[in-house]
Amino acid sequence: MNHQDIENRLRETGVVPVVTIRNATDAPALGAALAAGGLPIAEITFRTDAAAEAIAQLRRYTPEVLVGAGTVLDVPTLQAAQRAGAVFAVAPGLNPEVVDAGRELGLPVIPGVSSPTDIEAALARDITLVKFFPAEAAGGLAFLKAVSAPYAGVSFMPTGGITPANLSDYLAQPFVAACGGSWIATEKAIAEQRFDDIAAAARTARALAAPFRSTHPTVTRAPLETRSA
Repeated sequence: MNHQDIENRLRETGVVPVVTIRNATDAPALGAALAAGGLPIAEITFRTDAAAEAIAQLRRYTPEVLVGAGTVLDVPTLQAAQRAGAVFAVAPGLNPEVVDAGRELGLPVIPGVSSPTDIEAALARDITLVKFFPAEAAGGLAFLKAVSAPYAGVSFMPTGGITPANLSDYLAQPFVAACGGSWIATEKAIAEQRFDDIAAAARTARALAAPFRSTHPTVTRAPLETRSA
């Protein structure tokens, strides 16, 4: 899958569960719960030693779930994510080495941005889908509305401080491809194997996102050099 494929899948779902998992054996049940709740997608953060194996387990037992790697801070982590079967990678910042390695590996990287300078660094590498992090702490929707005019070709995935209370406000904006949310499958809920609760949270998030998915359809982008200034 390329960046456009990933963006289109993000726009279809509207919400990406951001997951920290400590026991990879919980991954198949997690994937089944997310799929049952209508959110067959997950960003597995590399914040625990179980991350790579959890990605592999999700790919093996719940192939319908689109699995990405999160908290990808360096090239070795990116390589581990690819070996495990991740189909995209997400980072809290923009590390040029990670972005360039992702291109070489054929693994789309969604770098994090929190300033116009970051956005321009992404555009310089022909990346138009970025993570806005930490969303609420970095200016929230007001920041995105301000930068969406000069950077009209950029799509954002706000993450950090996104909750059911403000999710709709973000998704109502056409420049928001999807929002990352850690409330759907919390580390505690996974550890306690409350997968019915996770499915219910996914179902609620999907319902909140649904009204905006028809108004912000999938996109087809021209290469940057062919777009008008």
